[in-house]
Amino acid sequence: QVQFVESGGGLVQPGGSLRLSCAASGFTFSNYNMRWYRQAPGKERDLVASITGGGSTNYADSVKGRFTISRDNGKRTVYLQMNSLKPEDTAVYYCKRVPSYSGDGWGQGTQVTVSS
Repeated sequence: QVQFVESGGGLVQPGGSLRLSCAASGFTFSNYNMRWYRQAPGKERDLVASITGGGSTNYADSVKGRFTISRDNGKRTVYLQMNSLKPEDTAVYYCKRVPSYSGDGWGQGTQVTVSS
């Protein structure tokens, strides 16, 4: 059974930092690209960052230079280091494998709130 368990969110002031983690199970982690998505209230889920099995990365324009995606294949975990956080980064953050399949579903996500 494929599972994604996101953690590390919280309340942070603008300009602050958080590190999100996503523990994956139920598949050969190193064979898959991984992505972080986020969904703000009343908005669609958007792609934030992606990483290949070999470590190549890509980012949405809105987070370039502030967020860093990384992975530890031995721990089956993907990370999202978020620096210089802005109120518009407030959202629930999710991870997902690529390609994904209909049976994968979504994890519970982790809430990030950026507010003074």
